[in-house]
Amino acid sequence: MVDCQIRPSDVTKFPIIKAMLEIPREEFIPDRFREFAYSGDHIELAYGRVLLEPRIFAKLLDALDIRPDELVLDVGSGLGYSAAVIAQMAEAVVALEELHGFTQQAETKLSRHSIDNAIAEQGILVWGAPHHGPYDVIVLEGAVGQIPELLVDQLKTGGRIATVFSNGVTGQCCIGIKQARSVSWRPVFNAVAPVMPGFQERQEFVF
Repeated sequence: MVDCQIRPSDVTKFPIIKAMLEIPREEFIPDRFREFAYSGDHIELAYGRVLLEPRIFAKLLDALDIRPDELVLDVGSGLGYSAAVIAQMAEAVVALEELHGFTQQAETKLSRHSIDNAIAEQGILVWGAPHHGPYDVIVLEGAVGQIPELLVDQLKTGGRIATVFSNGVTGQCCIGIKQARSVSWRPVFNAVAPVMPGFQERQEFVF
C-alpha cells in the first residue's frame, strides 16, 4: 500500500509513512472486507460512511502537517484506523464517532495496539466534541456539502481543518485555516468520497 499508493502520490513525510506502515489497516475494518484492506478504494463502514482510500487519507495528512504538540479532533473515525494513524503524529486525538458499536470497537482496537494518546468518543458528528477542545486540527473522514459553524467554533485561531468538499460527482480536498470566526480555504487536490450523513449542503427554499 505504501509503496504502490502512498509514495507515488508524492507523500514522503516520514511520520506519515511510518504510521501507515505500522498500523494494520485490516484490523480496523469490518471482517467481511479484510481482504480489501489495502486496495486503492474506499471501504464501506455503514450507510454513507467509508474508510477513506489510502491515497486520499495520506495526502490529506500530508497537507495538514500535524505536529507532535497538537490536539486533533478526528470526525467520523469509524473503527479507529484514522485516529490510530494520526496518534503517531499528534500529542492527542479525540476519535469522534456517532455509531455506538463503532465507538466501542474503536476503543478496544486502540487499546489492543497500545495507542494511549487517542480516546474514542461517542457523539453527534456535526456537533463535534467541544468539551475536549479547542483543537489545533480537525479532520473530517468523508466528504461534506458544508461545515457546521459549531465545528468551526471548536478550532483554535490559526488551527487547520481538512475535508473533501463534494460537488456531486466531483470533489476537492481542501485545507482551511481559522481566522477569528471564519475559515480561509484552499484547494489541495481532487478527491471523491461519500458525503457523511448530516453534512449535506442545506437547500434554500425558493418560492
